[in-house]
Amino acid sequence: MTIFALYTGRLVRPLLVTTLSLLATITLAQHTTFTNPLLPAAADPWVVQHNGWYYVTHTTGSNIRLYRTRSMSALAKAEWKTIWTPPATGGNAKELWAPEVHRVNGRWYCYYAADDGDNKNHRMWVLENTSDDPFTGTWNDKGKLALADDKWAIDGTLLQHRGKLYFAWAGWEGDENVRQGIYIVHMRDPITPEGPRIRISRPELPWEVHGFAAGNTPTVNEGPQFLTHGNQVHMVYSASGCWTDHYALGLLTAPAKADLLDPASWKKTPEPVFTTNADAQAFGPGHCSFFTSPDGNEHWLFYHANPGAGQGCGRRRSARIQPFTWANDIPVFGKPAALSTPLPKPSGEQ
Repeated sequence: MTIFALYTGRLVRPLLVTTLSLLATITLAQHTTFTNPLLPAAADPWVVQHNGWYYVTHTTGSNIRLYRTRSMSALAKAEWKTIWTPPATGGNAKELWAPEVHRVNGRWYCYYAADDGDNKNHRMWVLENTSDDPFTGTWNDKGKLALADDKWAIDGTLLQHRGKLYFAWAGWEGDENVRQGIYIVHMRDPITPEGPRIRISRPELPWEVHGFAAGNTPTVNEGPQFLTHGNQVHMVYSASGCWTDHYALGLLTAPAKADLLDPASWKKTPEPVFTTNADAQAFGPGHCSFFTSPDGNEHWLFYHANPGAGQGCGRRRSARIQPFTWANDIPVFGKPAALSTPLPKPSGEQ
C-alpha cells in the first residue's frame, strides 16, 4: 500500500465523514432554530393570530405597516404593506405610535396614537376594515376615540372578555407631562368608549420611577397588554422611562370573574417581571404582546429591547421573541434571551 493510499484511506475519508456530519448538523439547526432579533428597528411590536396567519405591526412614526407570516421566526422575510398613511395635517398627522390590529364581530380595527406635531396633543385614533383579510379591503379612518376627559393618550389596546369589550391605554393624569398611568374603559362597540376613564395603575414603586426629573420627564406606566389564562386576567405593562435602561415589564392581575373596571380588582406584582439583561444585549425590554405557536402548545413573548446600553427610545429598539411558561396561571417570562443565540423555533412551524 502506498503512502498516498494510506493518507487517503485513513485521513481523508474520516475527515469527509466528519465534514458531512457537521454540515448536516448545521443544516438541521437552520431548519429548527432561529436567532433574535426578528426585526432590527421595530419598537412597540404587536401580533395577532387569525386563520393560520400572524399579523404584525410596530411603530414607524409616519404610517401604519402590516406584516403577515405563518412563521413568526421568519418575520424578517414576511410580506408587508402600508395599510394607512396619515393626512399631511391635522390631529392624527404626526408621530404615529404603537398601532395594534384587532378583530371584532367579523371586522378589523386598528388603534394607534398620533398627534399634530405637538406631543401634548397625542390622542388615540381608530381605523376600520370590513374585509375578512386585513391585507385586503380598505382601512377607513373612524376618527379620534372619544375617551373621557380628552387627555393625552397613547398605547391603546382592546380586550374581548366574557361578552364585553374593554379598552386600556396610557394617559396623563392631568394636562401636564408629570405622571403616566394605565386607564381602562368599557366600550359600547369597537369605536365607542362609554363611561369615565378609570385608572388602575400609576408609577409608585421604586422600580417604576427611574428616569424622572421634575419639570422635564414624567414617571411612567405605559404599553398595557391584556393576557388571559385560566381564572386570571393579566395586564402586562411597561414602567420607568424608555430613555433609561431600567425600562421593564410589570404585571397586574385580576380574577377572570372580577369587575375589571374596579381598580380594587387589580393586584400589582411588587417587582418587575422582565428586566434588562446586559449579557444578552437586551437593554430596556418592554412594550410587549403575545402569541401561541402554530400547534397551540407554546406561549411566546414578543417585545422590543435595545442591543446596547444608553440607547433610549430611538430606532435601535429591535423586535424579539422567546417562549414563556405558566405557574398557577401566572406568566413566567424569565430573562431576555441573548441575541444571535439559536433558539428552537415555535413548535409546529413549517
